[in-house]
Amino acid sequence: MTTPNAQRLSLVQLPKGQTPNPQRLSLAQLPKVRFTPRLLGVGSWTSVLLGVVWCALASLSAQEVNPSLLLNPTPDSWPTYHGDYSGQHHSRLAQITPANVPQLALSWAFNTNQTQQIKATPIVVNGVIYVSTPDNLWAIDARAGRQLWRYAYPANEGFHIGHRGVAVRGGLVYLTTPDAFLIALDARNGQVRWKAEIANAKRGYWSTNAPLIIRDHLIVGVSGDFDNLPGILKSFDPETGGLQWTFYSTQPVGTPGAISNGATGGQMWMTGTYDPTLNLMFVGTGNPTPVLNGRVRPGDNKWTGSIVALNPDTGEMKWGFQATPHDTHDWDASEVPVLVDAPFGGTPRKLLLQASRNGYFYVLDRTTGKNLLTTPFASANWAKGVDANGSPIPNPDKEPARDGRLVSPDEAGGTNYRSPSFDPATGTLIVSAHDAYGIYFFKEEHGANGWAGADYTVYGRGVLRALDYQTGAVKWSHDLHGGAGAAGVLTTTTGVTFTGDSANSAMALRTSDGTTLWHAGIGRVGNSPITYELDGRQYVLFGGGSVLYAFALPMQ
Repeated sequence: MTTPNAQRLSLVQLPKGQTPNPQRLSLAQLPKVRFTPRLLGVGSWTSVLLGVVWCALASLSAQEVNPSLLLNPTPDSWPTYHGDYSGQHHSRLAQITPANVPQLALSWAFNTNQTQQIKATPIVVNGVIYVSTPDNLWAIDARAGRQLWRYAYPANEGFHIGHRGVAVRGGLVYLTTPDAFLIALDARNGQVRWKAEIANAKRGYWSTNAPLIIRDHLIVGVSGDFDNLPGILKSFDPETGGLQWTFYSTQPVGTPGAISNGATGGQMWMTGTYDPTLNLMFVGTGNPTPVLNGRVRPGDNKWTGSIVALNPDTGEMKWGFQATPHDTHDWDASEVPVLVDAPFGGTPRKLLLQASRNGYFYVLDRTTGKNLLTTPFASANWAKGVDANGSPIPNPDKEPARDGRLVSPDEAGGTNYRSPSFDPATGTLIVSAHDAYGIYFFKEEHGANGWAGADYTVYGRGVLRALDYQTGAVKWSHDLHGGAGAAGVLTTTTGVTFTGDSANSAMALRTSDGTTLWHAGIGRVGNSPITYELDGRQYVLFGGGSVLYAFALPMQ
């Protein structure tokens, strides 16, 4: 008797008295990719059933995750948002190569049955996948795609724009909510252990990001563009939920000696990175508020649109670099600060790379924050030049105006939240870029609160770009067949790059030149692909629409 391995539609999933699992997909719902048959002999159904039960019990009893795993992730894990602390989104797994990646086949698919697409980066530890959408978290068997448990947060009035993912430590899983709470759940069963408020949602805050674990610190930020709110990042005790410290990128209104010149905002809504040798975490800050009305907040508006280095034990800032001084176009610098140890100009350096939403690529010395390189990687017409500190100089003629201003990039940016990937072998940062133009408006009646203006995209084209980390030169480009992409990028040590395009395909490219090696139509990929290896088999996960897909090479 045979059954498609990717479906596993069998008595294993339908014990006596149990209805079909609504999380599983029918054959008609699956994309047209190759399936791998499995032959089950006489008596094997019983052994498979017992094996599945045993695996489920084993995975639920082995949920303790040591924070040291984040320093040296094992092949069977993807234990934190970026895979490790560096933000490189790169894997050393070597089973899938440019030669065999065309053979990738669907192993399983998990349907969340939600209207929200999967934007979260899955976390994988101890054979269990944790994936989230707003108000929801699932624990899934990493081998078979079966639901182990689900947590549903009560209905709330928070802003449900999307969700980036979770964090794990010890026996707990940590989830942020649209109404700006942080929840600790028992990793074995999804039961709530504690709940803490990050910020007051009634003031206009919300939270989407995946927390960052650094030893005994649980670090998380918020979002908020609709009011003039100070930018905050908080650290909580992972065991109790007690507040440890708060960092303000901009000070609350009325704070004496504030350096932001009347600006608020600068929210830290993306997961940062961490250098354990320097004991510094690095995080990008968002746009200032009011967003498009720059007249009421003259000056650079520090530390909005910036990269800041913080001591994770105290929240104290060691240095800051402003990617977009006096931003008036909603260009967060929240994009991933990628950490690389490599030569620069012939000298070994501890580097920080960022492809920023404003269309510029930056290289910093992450020990000091000194700028080493500033150059465009996407279309950008808003700056008059670059100052002595490496920050672009805004052109006042490109500020929003009553009769409109044509500006590049548009509000979606030269890139956005989607993770880039650094390939150490080629010294290449691969970025989901966006060449775009928008028209920006501001008039006095728009006021001085929240968005305070209007903007409209008139052109945009998504393209994957491979940047030389030392020069910013484009080594190759790969058209994404539409507007801005939504997928992040994953590279592997064998020279394969995984991502998604704007035409509803998951893709594998050759890292050296961007040539397409494989693709599958699974819907719009809205998250960053990840990979892990279990039982000698490497899996690659994509979120396509509201479904999580696992691909692997055919079983031998």
